[in-house]
Amino acid sequence: MKTIEDETLPTREECAGSLKNILDALYVLNGKWKIALILSLIQSPKRFNEIQKEVMGISPKVLANELKDLEQNEFIKRNVYPTTPVSIIYEATEYSQSLKSVIRELSIWGEQHRERIKESMRK
Repeated sequence: MKTIEDETLPTREECAGSLKNILDALYVLNGKWKIALILSLIQSPKRFNEIQKEVMGISPKVLANELKDLEQNEFIKRNVYPTTPVSIIYEATEYSQSLKSVIRELSIWGEQHRERIKESMRK
């Protein structure tokens, strides 16, 4: 794992710009569900109930709100099919693919962090 000693520290201006960018990203991806929902839909398009079963613990109300937010931010697309009853299928947009490296890095970091905490509990 890289440490801060391995890299040159950014300037004050670079920090301010970076902080603004990070705050913008966190504003869009806030909460514990959005990245999980994007990951679920990157794997394959799904109906509401399929998403709810895959992303364990999310309530229908929260899921509906999160899907609306993700649609407004162009990460997912809501497809309505005129069947009886109406079929609604959610799918990841091309734009959501831009988060793949972020999701991968979060996964790697999360695994390292979990191992670090496990190790500290063994001591």
